[in-house]
Amino acid sequence: MTTSLERDWPLFGLRITTPRLTLSYPTEVDFGTLNELANQGIHDPDVMPFDSPWTDEPPEIRPQHSLQFYWGARANWKPTNWHLTMMVKERDSVVGVQGVLAADFAVKRQVGTGSWLGKAHQGRGIGKEMRAAILHLAFAGLGAKRATSGAFEDNAASLAVSRGLGYVENGDDIGAPRGTPVRQIRLLLTREAWEKKRREDIQIHGLETCLPMFGVDQKSG
Repeated sequence: MTTSLERDWPLFGLRITTPRLTLSYPTEVDFGTLNELANQGIHDPDVMPFDSPWTDEPPEIRPQHSLQFYWGARANWKPTNWHLTMMVKERDSVVGVQGVLAADFAVKRQVGTGSWLGKAHQGRGIGKEMRAAILHLAFAGLGAKRATSGAFEDNAASLAVSRGLGYVENGDDIGAPRGTPVRQIRLLLTREAWEKKRREDIQIHGLETCLPMFGVDQKSG
């Protein structure tokens, strides 16, 4: 990555590291790698964990729509409305995507999160580790006060990750990703609850130049 590109779009220099994982802002080449990973499978085809059933799309169409999503998040970025998608690597292997998004963050100090993990990499605690990493960015790096999440009631793995990190139930909703109503559990993590489980082995690199993009003053971030 060239210095000038990181200067003009500082997110290219942003990284979060844990003892197991590295989260980085994906490049054009990385998008192709992520599409290949998604094509290998993310979940059992009999269930749908996502609000928008994008994994049901035909394999010849899904990669194009994924690219449009990544490009759209970049093109529509505003300090008052942003959606950060980070590629997750375990050592040299790309394993999934962890996202965080917010509207009017400077005022609300609240973020939401979303993620997906390649099926071959599930069941080893990676989902919890990458969520912990993005929460560290939100709370320790950006000064968030609240983080929200949600999962359908049959998504035991996602709910376990949230509860293990200190989230509590905060109401529910009804989703219908495949045209059938499914209860969705809302979850909330406050800064106080995050502080109780705060980790000291997660590091953020290259954040300072990114702070204006998140609508955060460098002194308050």
